[in-house]
Amino acid sequence: MSKYPIKDKVVLITGASRGIGLALVEAFLESESAKVYAAVRTLETAQPLVDKYKDRVVPLYMDLNKAESITAAAGIATDVDIVINNAGILSYTTPTASDAVAQLQHEMEVNVYGFIHVAQAFAPLLKEGGILCQINSVGSLRCPIPSVSTYAASKAAAFTMTQALRTSLKEQGTFVMSVHPGPVATDMISQRGDLKRADIASADSVAKEVVKSMQAGEFLCFPDELSKSLSKAYQPFADYVFEQGNVY
Repeated sequence: MSKYPIKDKVVLITGASRGIGLALVEAFLESESAKVYAAVRTLETAQPLVDKYKDRVVPLYMDLNKAESITAAAGIATDVDIVINNAGILSYTTPTASDAVAQLQHEMEVNVYGFIHVAQAFAPLLKEGGILCQINSVGSLRCPIPSVSTYAASKAAAFTMTQALRTSLKEQGTFVMSVHPGPVATDMISQRGDLKRADIASADSVAKEVVKSMQAGEFLCFPDELSKSLSKAYQPFADYVFEQGNVY
C-alpha cells in the first residue's frame, strides 16, 4: 500500500508544456490522479494536453518570474493536493565569464525565488496530507562541469530551501520531497554536445520514478541511472544527517 496514494488526487505542475513537466502530467494522469493543473507561461501550449485528456487537464497561467501570477494561480487551484515545482531555467556560462553574474541572477530569480514564491502561495493549501515536490538536480550536490556552474549554484540554493521547507511544513502535515535528475532528454540540455546518449534519461522514465518515489514517501528521489550512481555515495550521508538527525 502506498504511503502517499496519488489516485484521485488533484495535482499542479509548473512548466507543464514540455520536457519533464509534460511527462509528469501524463504520468500522474496515467496513475489515476483526478486532475492536473498544467501551469504554463503561455496557455496555448497546454492545449494538446487538453485535447488528449479533456477536463482532466486545466491550463493555468503561471510565470515564476512574476510573483503575482503565482499568487493568482493559488487562488484558482484551491482544491490542489500535490504541487510539483518543475519549471526552471539553465544558462551556459562559467564563473569567470563576463555574463556569469547576470546569468546567475536570472537563474536565482526563477529557480530559487520563484520556488520560494510557489511554496509561500501553496503551503496553506497543502495542510494535512498535501505534498510539495521540488525538481532540483544532481547539480544541487556537485558541479564537475564549469559551463553549468551558475545553474548548479541556483539548484544548490533551491535544495537548501527544500530541506528547510521539509522541516517547517512537517508541522502542518505537508510532505516535501526533492528530486535530483541527471541529464534528461529535454530542450533544456539540447545545447550540450558533450554528453553521451547513454547518459541521457528520457523524461518519461524520470516522471515515472517521481511518481514511484512520491508514493513511497521518499524525501530524496534519484530518478535515472546517472543520478542513482551519485546517490550510492550521497545516500549514507543523507541518512545520517537528514533522517537520524546526527548534525549540530
